Amino acid sequence: MTDDATLPSSSITLARLEALVFRYPVKTPVRTSFGVMHDRPAVFVRAEDADGAVGWGEIWCNFPACGAEHRARLLETVMAPLLLDQPFAGPADAWATLTERTAVLAIQSGEQGPIAQTIAGIDLALWDLSARRAGQPLWRHLGGTRGSVPVYASGINPDQPERMALRRRDEGYRAFKLKVGFGQERDLANLDAMRRALGDDTELMVDANQSWSLAEAQRMAPLLAPYALRWLEEPLRADRPWTDWQALQASTQIPLAAGENIAGGEAFDAALHAGVLSVLQPDAAKWGGISGCWPVIRRAQAAGLRYCPHYLGAGVGLLASAHLLAAAGGDGLLEVDANDNPLRTAVAPALQRLGNDGCVSLGDASGIGVEPDPHRIAEVIRAASA
Repeated sequence: MTDDATLPSSSITLARLEALVFRYPVKTPVRTSFGVMHDRPAVFVRAEDADGAVGWGEIWCNFPACGAEHRARLLETVMAPLLLDQPFAGPADAWATLTERTAVLAIQSGEQGPIAQTIAGIDLALWDLSARRAGQPLWRHLGGTRGSVPVYASGINPDQPERMALRRRDEGYRAFKLKVGFGQERDLANLDAMRRALGDDTELMVDANQSWSLAEAQRMAPLLAPYALRWLEEPLRADRPWTDWQALQASTQIPLAAGENIAGGEAFDAALHAGVLSVLQPDAAKWGGISGCWPVIRRAQAAGLRYCPHYLGAGVGLLASAHLLAAAGGDGLLEVDANDNPLRTAVAPALQRLGNDGCVSLGDASGIGVEPDPHRIAEVIRAASA
């Protein structure tokens, strides 16, 4: 992975910046320990520079249900006036400027998350634009040397999860992550079913989605030990002190994972300093984009952590995450939502074709490799919803 100080940088002046909101009403709701998704939203960002070059990004917007439209309005009313017709040295310069100029607004409004997410999606679009102008795939533009990444099937619901896992295994997946946090009896029964279906040698992880107290996590950890989990994700709330995580780490050999709900370089440094995480999972559409996440990833890898980007949105952000992982190198896995979502599959078809090794190839097309067609996306949603 290239040092952050040597990231490519060429001047950008934006002429247009727009947000496009899509929703797919799912037939099977996506369940977590803290809420249910009855549709799959997406906010795609389209950035166009003064020379007509275009880049695409995506803003995290899964929760609350009205979040997509809200973030689109933040882009249109707050971010676009700060960016348009202003020269920037490159994407990182634009990201730093937006972050600084909205810092007080974020505090005053209590909207730190949505503002950071909107900036992150813009940053992804600017890096895609930068790579397209250079005529390079994003993974190579960032200094990467490989154009493929291993993947795992994520978002597996607690209702007969082995059925979903077996369908994805037939598609070529070799690693799986189960959602837990639905009560001890149900969680363990689901893990039993997963192991029976997939075998003892399959890479298996669990995500508690912040659902346990320290006492509950310490009670559950020994019960999870027999399943040979590769990691236990967010067993505690992300706002709990790192001393709680250290206490949990002392009571289990299961590697701990987190990062999707950490925001800011200082917060990530505190996580690394605590020494409790084995897997770091920043979400580039939720905070930082590439400009903010790049140095965090570099420091995490230098500290011996495994970088596995969090992602559970639509296809644009997933492709950006894949290219970022490919550029970073290491032994990390790309998270791919196992649930039905044409906003993912129609936009990122390359990520639906797995090799025999459980990897996807990102190819050599410039940028993230696709240019979404809003009209085609709307048609796909209508057809899938019929």
